Amino acid sequence: MAGRGLPTAVIDEAASPKTLPNHPIHLGLDGNAVPLPAIDSERWYDEYLARFAGDGTQGRLISQFSFSENWESWEMHPHGDEIVLCIAGTMVLHQQSETGETATVTLKSGDYAINPAGWWHTADATTQVTAIFITTAYGTIHRAREAS
Repeated sequence: MAGRGLPTAVIDEAASPKTLPNHPIHLGLDGNAVPLPAIDSERWYDEYLARFAGDGTQGRLISQFSFSENWESWEMHPHGDEIVLCIAGTMVLHQQSETGETATVTLKSGDYAINPAGWWHTADATTQVTAIFITTAYGTIHRAREAS
């Protein structure tokens, strides 16, 4: 990194170990990777989008979440595909296209699926689940999930 002309403090910060659940990563234009503070509220996403607005729909957020209950809402990313990589447990991913086409995918540890841009998706946890999400957060929309 020193060859990139970065100050020592920046090099030390980039080289220090971090955990993905506590420090999501922004992948930006020109191949840069920026460690982020922990996601601690809905406001975090607004601040993230404002900070990286210049990357527009080309920026990607890499985050990791653990959950043991079914999601309470659907979400949709209109500007890019999302990769969902299950790294522990088993989850059922439900997808719905703009035309109403549906797909259900069961992911076990090591499996991944792609939520296509513009497709609504939600998930059910059949066990304690940990998953990594790689997405364009720009423009993400949520809607309530009806009780089953």
